[in-house]
Parts: sequence; C-alpha cells; structure tokens
Amino acid sequence: MSLLGGFVKASCRSAGAVLRTVRSFSTGICCPIRMHAIPEYKVVDRWTEKRSMFGVYDNIGILGDFKAHPRDLIIAPCWLKGFKGNELQRLIRKKKMVGDRMMTQDRHNMEKRLRFLYRRFNRYGKHR
Repeated sequence: MSLLGGFVKASCRSAGAVLRTVRSFSTGICCPIRMHAIPEYKVVDRWTEKRSMFGVYDNIGILGDFKAHPRDLIIAPCWLKGFKGNELQRLIRKKKMVGDRMMTQDRHNMEKRLRFLYRRFNRYGKHR
C-alpha cells in the first residue's frame, strides 16, 4: 500500500508541475459589452460664435470686386493683424511697433517675458 500511495503522490506532484507550467491564453475578449439602453441624443448648438461667423468674409471678393482683403476688416491691434507666428515672434513684433509708447510696467513685463522666451527657444527650440 505504501508503494502505491508513494506512486500516487509522485504522479500528483508531476501532474501539478505540468499544470503550473502550462500558460493560459485568451482571445482578447474579457467581457462582452452590454448595452442597457439606447444612448441619449446629443443636442448640439448650431449657432455658436465660431459656426455663425464661418465664411463671413467670403462675400468681400464677390461684392467688393476683390479690392479689400478680410485682414483689413479685422478689428485688432496693429501688431496682430494678419500675423502668424509663436509668442516670441509676436512679442518682438509688438516691441518694434509700439514698444516706445508702452507704459513702464507693461514694457518691463514684456521685456522679462522676451528674455525668458529667448533663453527657452535657444535651449529647447526645434533647431537644437
């Protein structure tokens, strides 16, 4: 009996080792997605400011004989009209155009920001 019991114990151990070494795998679907109800309909505001102003300057060329550019109709500071660039370029442009007419504290803050941006772009800019 002891011989048979020893054999059974040994086979259980080896079977347990085999079972532990076998890896389990799945097909990737852990749990099915359940839909309990139809989702609510989203109400979208079709007259937001961005959507209402879309194409507002398209008729300038048609009605104005292509003499005026929409850039000329924009109400903005002179250093921002028709400008495309980053913050450093914008501040350099502002300093050139209105830097001599700025209040002392505003000019000081702008120059501090310019110094910071110069250092940052020189250290971490795209050209590095």
